Amino acid sequence: MIAARLHKYHEELRIESIAEPRATEPHDVIVKVGGAGLCRTDLHVQEGQWAVNSNVELPYVLGHENAGWVHEIGSAVTNVAVGDTVILHPLVTCGLCRACRAGDDVHCENNVFPGISVDGGFADLIKTNARAVVKLDPILHPKDIAALADAGLTAYHAIKKAAALLHPGTRAVVIGAGGLGHIGIQVLKALTPAEIIVLDPSDDALALAGELGADRTVKVEKAARGADHGVHRDTIMELTDGHGAEAVIDFVGERGAIQDGIAVLRNAGSYFVIGYGEDLVVPTIDVISREINFVGNLVGSYNDLAELMTLTAQGKVSLHTTAYPLDAVNDALADLDNGRLRGRGILIPSGAGE
Repeated sequence: MIAARLHKYHEELRIESIAEPRATEPHDVIVKVGGAGLCRTDLHVQEGQWAVNSNVELPYVLGHENAGWVHEIGSAVTNVAVGDTVILHPLVTCGLCRACRAGDDVHCENNVFPGISVDGGFADLIKTNARAVVKLDPILHPKDIAALADAGLTAYHAIKKAAALLHPGTRAVVIGAGGLGHIGIQVLKALTPAEIIVLDPSDDALALAGELGADRTVKVEKAARGADHGVHRDTIMELTDGHGAEAVIDFVGERGAIQDGIAVLRNAGSYFVIGYGEDLVVPTIDVISREINFVGNLVGSYNDLAELMTLTAQGKVSLHTTAYPLDAVNDALADLDNGRLRGRGILIPSGAGE
């Protein structure tokens, strides 16, 4: 099969032919990839940021946002059949550890993470297991929903936590209206009555945010982002009556977004960290005196993904995507890195859907 593999950190992926994965264990599921989403984590993997945490050996196949059709199943698989349309939870979990038995499968003690710690979905086929596949209505095409497997799931997981804080009359500031942010805005609209304020340097992204339900949009001048003072921060403070937002949902986590988010967070507010790339540096006296909270978010549970797919089927969440053939993966990653993507980039293997 054809796959895009990382051979060396800080280098482009190589398109090459490798052996197909096979179902060797009773609960294995092999999926024919119909769409694989691009994520900033793929850029961070290239940069070597995951090298220590994943302990992966190079070369390997990237891609952790995947959807497609069941190609082969192990002898004990009963929840899907060959030909079924599926979206893949990004973690392959055991179902036996304490976390899994508590429904907290995102913290499975024995998980593997396709695209991070083992071969992922930038390929014709991907190996997962029965616990990771969510069966979908066949009218849904994998290329249209693949990025919901991680980007959408992570956004949903964070906003489901924030929803408990966002009663009528509250405000949520969303930092970044790109690949994750445009999904998060829709989930906020579906789950909460909060006023949604979106902060982004892109006119196109802000226009999309407005179309998707943002109540207010504020533009960041790139030169100003992360500075000690900025007009965009003043604007948000005015929109929140000088108090700041009860929740800041940061889908960027780098390039000065953190400083912006902390500056517009209300006392006793909560900052939900989703995007990453820089260090979170906050004086402890500020955390105490302002009673502010920082909440990490790593993907989400299987049930979170199933709930998100329900919202999608109801038409409350949709993806804005740009499709690329698999062999154009490096062009697609360059577009992502340089801010040229509107919504999510999706890689489509040759022949997918035929």
